[in-house]
Amino acid sequence: MNLKEQINREGLPRHIAIIMDGNGRWAKKKGVERLFGHRNGVESVRQVVEAAGELGIEYLTLYAFSTENWRRPRSEIDGLMTLLTSTIANETRKLNKNNVRLLVIGNVTDLPNSVQKNLTQAMKTTSENTGLQLVLGLSYSGRWEITESVKQMCKDVRSGKLDPDGVDSCLLESYLTTSFMPDPELLIRTSGERRISNFMLWQLAYTELYFTPVLWPDYRKEHFYEAIIDYQRRERRFGKVDEKPRAFTVNN
Repeated sequence: MNLKEQINREGLPRHIAIIMDGNGRWAKKKGVERLFGHRNGVESVRQVVEAAGELGIEYLTLYAFSTENWRRPRSEIDGLMTLLTSTIANETRKLNKNNVRLLVIGNVTDLPNSVQKNLTQAMKTTSENTGLQLVLGLSYSGRWEITESVKQMCKDVRSGKLDPDGVDSCLLESYLTTSFMPDPELLIRTSGERRISNFMLWQLAYTELYFTPVLWPDYRKEHFYEAIIDYQRRERRFGKVDEKPRAFTVNN
């Protein structure tokens, strides 16, 4: 039985998020520039998007560019933005054909005009699609998102739209950029790093974390299936106690 057949279609996570890490290290191992790693990572995106769509995953969020990434060398940033522009333009038709809707979270206004233009067009083109909801995190970070949410809440309090005594976790969630989708049930991070790197700090409160040593440019459908199979073997209690007694085997 192959990996895909081992997945229980009745127990799929509705939302999977991925920190796509390891492009630079992959390129270094090959003795080439870091941007070459980013270019090869595009095929990994294709593979994961296709796999998620085939399985019937509702939401797939890819951490593509963080607010911290703006600190990288200018040449790498420019190369990434050019790659992002061309990739969006080249992949939109395929996304539309596969009934995938493209969405974005993050401070998009910080992106170059060419990227914003392509994103706007791609989101408009795919807006009626009802299959996989593909969400790109661009110029995004968890702390930025929470800070912006609090700022907006303060403005609404000052204008009289919001009563401070009515603020609770549900209300705060409604101010987040991710309010349109459920929190991720599964977070995958590639390259062997074991941290969440300022990604979805609020939303990952009860998310299952899965770390793999595979560098992002080498990531394929089979690796994605492995993560889902591992997720389905876990017991999710959300702070509650498992009331079902477990059977113990005594070896003679």
